[in-house]
Amino acid sequence: MKKSLWRAAIGVPVLSLALLALPGAAQATPAAAAPGGVSAQAPAAALVTKLTHSQATSRFRAAGITWSSSGGCSDRYNSTCTSFEQINLATVQGAETLKSASGCALNVTGGTETGHASGTYSHWNGYKLDYSLSTCLNNYITSRFTYIGGSKYQSGSGNVYYRESNHWDVTYYNCGGC
Repeated sequence: MKKSLWRAAIGVPVLSLALLALPGAAQATPAAAAPGGVSAQAPAAALVTKLTHSQATSRFRAAGITWSSSGGCSDRYNSTCTSFEQINLATVQGAETLKSASGCALNVTGGTETGHASGTYSHWNGYKLDYSLSTCLNNYITSRFTYIGGSKYQSGSGNVYYRESNHWDVTYYNCGGC
């Protein structure tokens, strides 16, 4: 009797682990350390779904979002490339939401490639995208979101849009109402 109760008790966790190992299951991983060994993980980092470069570009293409790089490449370990390897699903969904809500052309110039500032909510960890400046995007962000100082605006969902000299640097804490 005790053996059957024990087997029943461990059966559910074992089944749960087996389901997570199925091919095609979404990958949820804690935030990774940036190159150089600097840990960028929050004390209690939440699990997030990561996408490959190919998965992200397929979604961007379907949404009408373009991307470019000064080096014409997508190598995550080359700072002149624009990579989406290990980007958070919520970040991609946030870009899709921005494109849909604004109706503006979106061109991504920075993704998860090396060369950006480190930190928990960093490019490397999949939370940020850089967009080319455009009148449409500038007007949408500055008229719809709350100014929070220092060239920064916050959307109603909490994502932060920072206007730098030649691009918008956006931190996606969530999908922006997807």
